[in-house]
Amino acid sequence: MTALLGALIIGLSLGLFGSGGSILTVPVLLYLLGQDPQVAIASSLLIVGGISLLGSVQNGWKRLISWRHVLYFGVPGIFGTWLGALAGLVVDARWQLLVFALLMAVAAVFMWRSRLPELNAASKIKPLKIIFEGLAVGAITGFVGVGGGFLIVPALVLIGGLSLPVGVATSLVIIAMKSLVGFTQYYVPMQQAGYEFDLKVILVMILAGAIGSYAGGWIGRRLATEKLQKGFAGFLLIMAIVVIYQSVL
Repeated sequence: MTALLGALIIGLSLGLFGSGGSILTVPVLLYLLGQDPQVAIASSLLIVGGISLLGSVQNGWKRLISWRHVLYFGVPGIFGTWLGALAGLVVDARWQLLVFALLMAVAAVFMWRSRLPELNAASKIKPLKIIFEGLAVGAITGFVGVGGGFLIVPALVLIGGLSLPVGVATSLVIIAMKSLVGFTQYYVPMQQAGYEFDLKVILVMILAGAIGSYAGGWIGRRLATEKLQKGFAGFLLIMAIVVIYQSVL
């Protein structure tokens, strides 16, 4: 039930903002379900990747996805994720969690202050900037097990020239690509090292999260998200403090 409730909230966040999935998933696995830090980080990639992939089916049907931006941002992001996951395998999990917590704090500040335009149609696509951003976000994804949506969405809107709804939908495809690649990079070495993944929990969270994602997308198309954004920013900051405290202990 804990995993189910957590997954619904995770999916809701992904559907509303195109971000926040892994930032919520790791604490749920780590503190509510008591998983090992490295298992939680790796499992979060598979969970968020699965939720984002299922959520993208509806967005693709409604033609909200910019496949050109998926190519420019997502493909370099896969390479960055692979490099980040390699680094994550040789770094103490406490350092990963501290970096993770700092990213949550940065995301909280960004989401509180963000005023993304609804449409940036006048902007021209800048492939080199988008490719560089994809590499950087991919490396972060692999290292700390985050999808990076809180960095992808503004990049797609401000640099890529997409409207916010299309940016959110495109972000989910990119998150799915990078997250699944990152999990693959973790899986084999961790299995060989004796770590075990709770596939039942992962499956339940993916399915429940997909339902939450559809609900979040439905709500997001009907409500102004400014207050929701600020509420989510406050929650991120609280979780960052909790993760830093637990990591130091």
